[in-house]
Amino acid sequence: MAGGPFDMSHPASALAGIAGNIVSFFVFLAPMATFLRIYRKKTTGGFSSVPYVVALFSCSLLIFYALVKTESPLLLTINGFGCGIETVYIIAYLVYAPPRARLRTLAYFFILDVAAFGLVLLVTMYAFAPAHRVKFLGSVCLAFSLAVFVSPLSIIFKVIKTKSVEFLPVGLSFCLVLSAIAWFCYGLFTRDPFVMYPNVGGFFFSCVQIGLYCWYRKPSNAVLPTTTADAGNGGAADQPQVIELPVHAVAILSVSPTPILGVHKIEVMAAEQQTAIDVKDAAKAAEAVDQPEVIEIVPAPAV
Repeated sequence: MAGGPFDMSHPASALAGIAGNIVSFFVFLAPMATFLRIYRKKTTGGFSSVPYVVALFSCSLLIFYALVKTESPLLLTINGFGCGIETVYIIAYLVYAPPRARLRTLAYFFILDVAAFGLVLLVTMYAFAPAHRVKFLGSVCLAFSLAVFVSPLSIIFKVIKTKSVEFLPVGLSFCLVLSAIAWFCYGLFTRDPFVMYPNVGGFFFSCVQIGLYCWYRKPSNAVLPTTTADAGNGGAADQPQVIELPVHAVAILSVSPTPILGVHKIEVMAAEQQTAIDVKDAAKAAEAVDQPEVIEIVPAPAV
């Protein structure tokens, strides 16, 4: 593209590329919350390192693609930053990961980011003439750019199995939607199919992740008023009701679709008379232990 991507004779492509850089900057920073959590817990828990290893490989490929294509400084700047931040993430993961996960991460890194990238570099430079290098390398970048968007879905089975979105990076998914839109527009305006097409898939897979989060997200627990009578009395609802039972009593909550309002806590209190039991009444006390008193708690009748 004559004049480069900053040529304001092509304002649409320039603005789309700048927007893509800005949004992608936040995409790369989105996992910071995850790693702060890892740092506080001193363990990676159920988080996977695959997205970060794949993202590092994709950024490396896109830097190589921008250098081979030339006149693509917008691709160089953001992917240079991406390589740096993904390297930091991988190092942090290795520090706090358990031994087995650490070994897997190192294996992924050397297979993908070292061996595979080195192979792509050698094939591009020595197996293709200069006129065909951009097409070959662009095709490789297209495939692995899609892998970056798909890689967070590696936890989809964990989410479905546990019905929990604890390990689903929804913030990252939302940023990827915005990034996919910006870079699709950039590829469209610069007529670069290797930038445009992977972002179609990126938009789709990111929307799938957000939909999965919305489906399995658990609503916050609602707090019921203390009693039906106190619900309309303002401050009285803040005082929980405590039910005192004898030491050998067993409380059974009645099974009913009606909520048992007013019961926030059940406390077992030792009866005062117990301290007055003398030696000759010990046999009777032992018999009382074997046959505990059963108390049923039922819902209050509707008013």
